Amino acid sequence: MRDSAPTKDPSPSQRIDARIAELGDWRGETLARVRALIRQAIPDVVEEWKWRGVPVWYRDGMICTGETYKSAVKLTFAKGATLADPSGLFNASLDGNTRRAIDLHQGDQLDEEAFRTLLRAAVALNRSSAR
Repeated sequence: MRDSAPTKDPSPSQRIDARIAELGDWRGETLARVRALIRQAIPDVVEEWKWRGVPVWYRDGMICTGETYKSAVKLTFAKGATLADPSGLFNASLDGNTRRAIDLHQGDQLDEEAFRTLLRAAVALNRSSAR
């Protein structure tokens, strides 16, 4: 006889952990590193799992997504077009009116301090927009 206790769905954070492990290559390592930087910059960040498998980070609104493709990890900032990017991190989705993205390819080095600054600016923008 089976145990009839309901199984608990994994949390968004557990799903992100599983995705990183499932990738098992440079993309998983990159996603794990980016996630650690997000948590450093925004300790109270909320992680979600959306759109059939995309990590999304929130604080007072959406900050960014972390999509993985065969040749890139794409970090799309929901309000990226409004953010100052003096370090030139944004290198994709530059034509849109709202979003901007950072495409990371195997071997790319991310300017971690500039990335944390961009994350904090995204949260500040979310907070100012919420008022």
